[in-house]
Amino acid sequence: MSAIPAERTETSVDWGRRAGARAEGRMLIAGELVEAVSGARFDNLSPATGIVLGDTAAAEAQDMDRAIAAARAAFDTTDWSTNRVLRKRCLEQLQAAIDAEKDELRTELVAEVGCPVMTTESAQLDWPLAESLRYPTRLIDEFEWERVLDGGGLFGDRNIRTVVKEAVGVVAAVTPSNFPIEVILNKLGPALAAGNTVVLKPDPHTPWNATRLGRLIAEKTDFPPGVVNVVTTPSNDVAGLLGTDARVDLVSFTGSTAVGKLLMRQGADSMKRMFLELGGKSAAIVLDDANPAVIVPTAVGVCVHAGQACAATSRMLIHRSLYDQAVADITTAYQSVPVGDPIYPGTLVGPVISAAQKQRVLAAIARARRDGAEVTVGGGPVEGLPEHLADGHFVAPTVITGVDNSSAIAQDEIFGPVLVLLPFDDDDHAVRLANDSAFGLAGAVMSRSAERGMSIARRVRTGSFGVNGGMFYGADAPFGGYKNSGVGRQCGIEGFQQYLETKTIARRERRKA
Repeated sequence: MSAIPAERTETSVDWGRRAGARAEGRMLIAGELVEAVSGARFDNLSPATGIVLGDTAAAEAQDMDRAIAAARAAFDTTDWSTNRVLRKRCLEQLQAAIDAEKDELRTELVAEVGCPVMTTESAQLDWPLAESLRYPTRLIDEFEWERVLDGGGLFGDRNIRTVVKEAVGVVAAVTPSNFPIEVILNKLGPALAAGNTVVLKPDPHTPWNATRLGRLIAEKTDFPPGVVNVVTTPSNDVAGLLGTDARVDLVSFTGSTAVGKLLMRQGADSMKRMFLELGGKSAAIVLDDANPAVIVPTAVGVCVHAGQACAATSRMLIHRSLYDQAVADITTAYQSVPVGDPIYPGTLVGPVISAAQKQRVLAAIARARRDGAEVTVGGGPVEGLPEHLADGHFVAPTVITGVDNSSAIAQDEIFGPVLVLLPFDDDDHAVRLANDSAFGLAGAVMSRSAERGMSIARRVRTGSFGVNGGMFYGADAPFGGYKNSGVGRQCGIEGFQQYLETKTIARRERRKA
């Protein structure tokens, strides 16, 4: 696999310098932009070049305690949870402030996330910026906050019951490195619109997009102190306080299944509410009547952002009559997938987020080889990279065949540009293979028959599913998983309601004689 040629005079080194010069390295706690009490900081590394971009405040337990206390006080002692006019104004101000720095944010995302710049024109930035705050802001006016039930009662009296929706309280928002601003906005938007206060803990590999939001909140909005807190830390122990502190009412986490399960255990003693959007090993099903022209584009789509997407269809199930030709075509296509500097407009595959993640992906491929798999293309580091990317974390787009669906490479989330191809015999067999997974996040089917595709979609046990390229993404569409892919939903009415409690108030009125 060869790197794509340079298409501009700039490189990720230049973008990294610009991002580092403009980055916000302070945290937002109790309405103030602050350093860690200890003064400690940690490095932010470019995944494309390995170069230190700059550094960020490294919170310790005392800093996290202060942030949780600030969020608790803002919820308990201010009118934030009941003042819908204020909430709407603050969210609209935040939207305007982010819009004004959109270009700088785009540079920053490419630098610290390593995402190809083309992805910032969709789910990495432009899509969430267009919808993720605006949709829940509209719900402040449109949502049915109360409804009245009239009936029942004793001795002929009138019994009026009012069902009231109220904010849960303090929300801990813990976000990942792969689509950081997308996930952050889709957590902050509904949580704040519903009246909660928030402690945001971004992934330590990608802290600056979160600290930028913290600065904008402090300088450009009327959010009361403590309503939003942004705490950056490389320490798992410090981050873990959000799962154990009784002052936190709900944990909203996007990340690995292993950490999600840990958070559930940590939160049990204080009966925390949980929203967990976790891993996936989603299947794309190619039925025997599928248009062969759609197979390769679907397969290549798994490589976008180096395969670092929880909903990526990294298992492709192909009807046996199409399988051999599909393997040949996909292998050829993967040989020419554009890999390289993420700032180049044509790059599809940039680096994975870290050296450790690169080694995990390569180790998974090596294990598959030992288990008898055939790697038809890729399977190692990228060759032919320019000198400035030599220390970047690049993995060649990889296609694996010759494995059983029960193998580790077909069952585990790899989070890299790795596609497993598996044959099936009929529709029932395809559904069994798709459902034979610990995960249930997403999936897809390709068929010339919409009816047949919809039938498959209804039988596969996942939270989201695409038929013939249908896209389920949107601020108004709930997203989340079955089984080990999580609990709860992000976005949509369902995502908004999970940040709400329900109270029923009954009032007795004597009927007039």
